[in-house]
Amino acid sequence: MKLLTKDTDYAVRLIVYLTAHPAEFVSIRKVSIEERIPYYFLRRISKQLIERQMLKSKEGVRGGVKLVKAPSEIALLDMIKIFQGDLMLSECMFRKKICHNRPKCVLRKEILRIEQVVETEFKQLTIQTLIDKLSK
Repeated sequence: MKLLTKDTDYAVRLIVYLTAHPAEFVSIRKVSIEERIPYYFLRRISKQLIERQMLKSKEGVRGGVKLVKAPSEIALLDMIKIFQGDLMLSECMFRKKICHNRPKCVLRKEILRIEQVVETEFKQLTIQTLIDKLSK
């Protein structure tokens, strides 16, 4: 089980990088090199963030991407949902079928409770929070 995928990690790193350059459009290639993120991953990730109106893009020599939303308005949970879907610690699947024991499973009830706690924590953790912790 992975709590955060590479896509989510790369997206967070891209947004944190862009907060350091708020007034300018930044080349995806430049971010790719400086953050050591594969260029094609970063292009795909930036397109998804543009579609979600977190970034805007500009073509041309001085083009690139720019952060539109304030870092304090972007929760880590938002990033997880964009790149991973809903937070699930267990799918309760067996051989690609829903487990027959699911309705009365004690473990499932505890996992759902834990998922709620984790989701609440990720909702409170914003990009700004990460940046603030980075500068300490």
